[in-house]
Amino acid sequence: MPRRSGWFARLRSRPLWQRIILAPIALLLLPYFLIPLYALPFIHPISTLMLRDAVLLQGYDRRWVSFDDIAPVLVRSVLVSEDGQFCFHGGVDWGEMRMLVQETLRGESTRGGSTIPMQTVKNLFLWNSRSFVRKALELPLAVTSSFVWPKRRMMEIYLNIAEWGPGIYGIEAAAQYHFKVPASKLTARQAALLAVSLPNPIDRVASRPGRGLRQLASLIQRRAKNSADYIKCLYN
Repeated sequence: MPRRSGWFARLRSRPLWQRIILAPIALLLLPYFLIPLYALPFIHPISTLMLRDAVLLQGYDRRWVSFDDIAPVLVRSVLVSEDGQFCFHGGVDWGEMRMLVQETLRGESTRGGSTIPMQTVKNLFLWNSRSFVRKALELPLAVTSSFVWPKRRMMEIYLNIAEWGPGIYGIEAAAQYHFKVPASKLTARQAALLAVSLPNPIDRVASRPGRGLRQLASLIQRRAKNSADYIKCLYN
């Protein structure tokens, strides 16, 4: 009988209790193997929400588009709305994180505190519900991905996996769904509406904004117009 070889055979030969322990460890380490792979420009990763929709046979719409084919005004709007310090931190805004911890310890309602790298790794590898366990996993993944991926690649992945409606993922599908235009042709107003809908795209519908969403979009639109100093890492 041929002798079994290879890591899979060695794994199967281990006692069951060892395999039970090794399984979650392997899941925790998997993202750190995928991060270098996702640095390759021809790789188009999907999010855990997209994977869930596929498993549940719900289907989804995602059309990958390169960073250069996304309207700069959309990039500016998302950046000033979601992470104004994106070009200046290494994945985590530690000042913001410290304030978040202090507010939590005082029992105050807290802001999200998530940077774009943190949101990106959450969408790619983790789950949506807020918890300290998820945040603890999120931080080292955000730092690692920021070290491996250039800023443009980080933003490209984020804008191609973000959710913008039920089964609508990525900026190209979102632009077509909400405004019937490609991502490269979004106007400043459309970009601002899409940006402010990101925290809760199911309730905040970019193409059907309420009064509060319109006011917030106007604020982001003004800030995006004056954001040149905040986007140098993406366009210079």
